[in-house]
Amino acid sequence: MTDTTPREAAVRRLEARRDFRTHVAIYVIVNALLVVIWAATGAGYFWPIWPLAGWGIGLAFNAWAVYFERSISEHEIRREMERSA
Repeated sequence: MTDTTPREAAVRRLEARRDFRTHVAIYVIVNALLVVIWAATGAGYFWPIWPLAGWGIGLAFNAWAVYFERSISEHEIRREMERSA
């Protein structure tokens, strides 16, 4: 286990945000293409809902990890170390 500097932690967070934006862009492009295929093939049952929903759930978890999950604090680390001692 290595200690990271605040700069390294900030770079990791920025990279995670950039990766998330890429994930969103790919999600929109691929699913828009699926909707176009659905519309071009007769627009019957809206089958693109399944990849939209499934991938959307994964995207929501990715967003949570990138924007809402807080870092582990030193206090939490010390408390956990004391519990296991």
